[in-house]
Amino acid sequence: MIAAIIPARGGSKRIPGKNVKPFFGKPLLAYPIEAALGTGLFDAVIVSTDDAAIAATARRYGAKAPFVRPVELADDHAPTQPVLDHAVAWLAANEAPVTAYCALYANPFTTAATIERGYDLLRRTPGACVVMGVTDFGYPVQRALRRGPDGRVSYLQPEYALTRSQDLEPAYHDAAQFYWHDLAAIAAAGARGEPVLAHSLVIPRHLCQDIDTPEDWDLAERLYAAFFAAGGDREAGR
Repeated sequence: MIAAIIPARGGSKRIPGKNVKPFFGKPLLAYPIEAALGTGLFDAVIVSTDDAAIAATARRYGAKAPFVRPVELADDHAPTQPVLDHAVAWLAANEAPVTAYCALYANPFTTAATIERGYDLLRRTPGACVVMGVTDFGYPVQRALRRGPDGRVSYLQPEYALTRSQDLEPAYHDAAQFYWHDLAAIAAAGARGEPVLAHSLVIPRHLCQDIDTPEDWDLAERLYAAFFAAGGDREAGR
């Protein structure tokens, strides 16, 4: 079985009701569900949640919410991997063993095309255990500044203070969209005592926005309005 697993906890503090909050006419959660269903890749698209409203929203948009996430995996400090492991174990016990899965966040910029490209990269890259979406920082991280209590700034890495920005190595960060996992490759790496190899699919910066704060939400609305809402093609981010 190939599964899409969407962790969507209730009780968001910084953006109350984040997963079911309307974003351009649909709950935020609807976007990854529709993207996953649009690929045709998945035998199951499930939402792992502890919240009844989120579960109802998931079902309304075509996903399954077949269990209530355990309390110990639903607080503010629960890491994501045990949540995914729980969903994989539930599917193995109740439906079929999972060979690969894609973890998806509630992110309106994730498209079916991007998920498909990630899966293709996972399949054709020897030894790949995980494929995730990344995007580049808009400014060299080597030139980052430290700000003191008095407002004065200094370089975090002063050795790069005089280096031209074009001579510095590009740096990337998680695009907060998708994470493909090949469970056989992960198990094989573990059996050999080797690290899990994560590979990356680069996504254009203007098609990436993590949404954790009200400021993030506002920026996401502006980006979405510019590139998708005005008749734009959601699959254009290739």
